[in-house]
Amino acid sequence: MEKYNKFLRNITELIEKGLFTSRDLKKEVENALKFKVENIANRLNLVTREEFEVQKKRIEKLQKNLIKLKTKKGNSRINKKIRKVKKL
Repeated sequence: MEKYNKFLRNITELIEKGLFTSRDLKKEVENALKFKVENIANRLNLVTREEFEVQKKRIEKLQKNLIKLKTKKGNSRINKKIRKVKKL
């Protein structure tokens, strides 16, 4: 809270002296907010939409391959059973 009050006092002094305009204040606030958002996003290990879409496509491809492999494995078991029955 003390940092916040000190920050406001400094800005007030600069505005009173005419060294700091409302545009400058707007830019400073925007930059501070952007920095905070980026900082939070980095701590959460978020990914971009592009990275997410790439991973999603890779997972879908792997799922299709897994289904194919399971189908082949199932077919080979059936074929083995059919061969055993034919031998009898």
